[in-house]
Amino acid sequence: MNIRERVASPGESHFDDTLPPLLQRIYGARGVQSQQQLGRQLAELPSPSLLKGMDSALSLLEIAIKKQHKILIVGDFDADGATSTVLGVLALQAMGFQSVDFLVPNRFEYGYGLTPEIVELALTRNPDLLITVDNGISSIDGVAAARAAGMKVIVTDHHLPGSQLPAADAIVNPNQPGCTFPSKNLAGVGVIFFLLTALRSHLRELGWFASSGRAEPNMATWLDLVALGTVADVVPLDRINRVLVHQGLQRLRAGVCRPGIQALLDLAGRDHTRLVASDLGFAVGPRLNAAGRLDDMTHGILCLLEDDPQIARQLATELDQLNMDRRVIEADMQREALTIVERLNLDQQALPWGLCLYDADWHQGVVGLLASRIKDRFHRPVIAFGQDGNGNLKGSARSIPGLHIRDTLDAIAARHPGLVSKFGGHAMAAGLSLPRESYADFAAAFEEEVRRQLSPEALEEEILIDGVLPHTDICLDNAHCLREAGPWGQQFPEPLFRGEFIVLEQRVLGGKHLKFTLGSDHHNDLEVDGIAFNVADKWSVASPQRVEVLYRLDVNAWRGRETPQLLIERILFLG
Repeated sequence: MNIRERVASPGESHFDDTLPPLLQRIYGARGVQSQQQLGRQLAELPSPSLLKGMDSALSLLEIAIKKQHKILIVGDFDADGATSTVLGVLALQAMGFQSVDFLVPNRFEYGYGLTPEIVELALTRNPDLLITVDNGISSIDGVAAARAAGMKVIVTDHHLPGSQLPAADAIVNPNQPGCTFPSKNLAGVGVIFFLLTALRSHLRELGWFASSGRAEPNMATWLDLVALGTVADVVPLDRINRVLVHQGLQRLRAGVCRPGIQALLDLAGRDHTRLVASDLGFAVGPRLNAAGRLDDMTHGILCLLEDDPQIARQLATELDQLNMDRRVIEADMQREALTIVERLNLDQQALPWGLCLYDADWHQGVVGLLASRIKDRFHRPVIAFGQDGNGNLKGSARSIPGLHIRDTLDAIAARHPGLVSKFGGHAMAAGLSLPRESYADFAAAFEEEVRRQLSPEALEEEILIDGVLPHTDICLDNAHCLREAGPWGQQFPEPLFRGEFIVLEQRVLGGKHLKFTLGSDHHNDLEVDGIAFNVADKWSVASPQRVEVLYRLDVNAWRGRETPQLLIERILFLG
């Protein structure tokens, strides 16, 4: 493990005195060089017209609303897909589309995306127009089948395209060739948000709202959904995504959100008035994702669509139970995966650089989480496989910095034609399918390709920190300042500091968390709480005197009182 301090990139910074020096240093180390880059107002978002394919999509939607065509939204089975679907249904209905329905493939029966089988199922709804959200860019055969059946197709997606694009009537995806939209990091829900925002403006210019006597909807109404989908999909929080997430969080804090989101927050024990982005990622997202992982994301979508708070609470409770079931399944799979890795070491073999893991009994809806956990533990690219029931394997891949996992799969497919049935994804996460009998060959090809692309140094985990925070700066004001300075997330990480402290007290909470009271040699007034979650069985040391920790400075609210608190990520007992 290599710990390195973040430093500002070369170039002149333009911050004024209204920004505290601590934040100037932190922002500079994240590539921000002026306060203008920190703007979080909706007016600072780029025009949706910059998205390639927008004009074609708007033309199709204009015809659809004038003729009141039946629209079917085809979503995906994760939180991004669910929020995209709900946003599409609610906004289109609010604009005056009278027949809007949705369909989400059951991952265990149909797999991912707009497949020909899903098109057959869609035909039973008799739609005139299909709109994909958070999928479709790789659905060559599905789009062809839909158009052959007489449907128009609009693909909205954010995944990376392959060498061939589907022959859709319109494609809106910032990652398609020739798109000049200034961000390539939108989540699926961000893409459909920009499309619907453009549609509202287009209908206004046509006089649609005035002539139909319908109130023009405020797109900001649904920014809670946009924030949730963006954070849960772990896309990079570039400036555009930070604006979307910040604005969504502001509405959530004000209690202006879908009843289903509020119910999920309540079940997770989160106070909506104090929400930060990580609450969406660690509390709401997993509960929503549990439906798609273990059952059918339709349950999650219905929860988010529901207007009645009591019914939404019932649906959220079902999602909460599914999430508890998911945790049990995932814990069992982790133990089994670690046993497999231990066997590799027992055989005196070096751990592969690209690690493939498979068990016939692993739940295919949970292999992505498993891959992520093993990747974090061993710091190398991991693909975990489960069976789909038809003799094929479904894999979920997670990568480390320096290896673009979707491009890696593309390289394997090019070098070994027919080895991979299909694949798709992002730089850090991807999915794939292959025949069961091809597993050993694929594992070898994956190892070969990873070794071709990575150096041994890349397999050493690197932790970037924001230096040492003077003990005099560990205070409630700075904790509030850092909490509100985000939103923090992927590629815009929450500040992490290193510090050495005297241990005044140590105790175990809930049988698994370590709680500390820490002090300072040089600042007698310092007495601050620190907590390390889920580590009591690994980190506990009898009567430690001094510790060095990596921590995040946060605000602890308890019984109406706020105090600064260190959220401890790593700890070294010094004596």
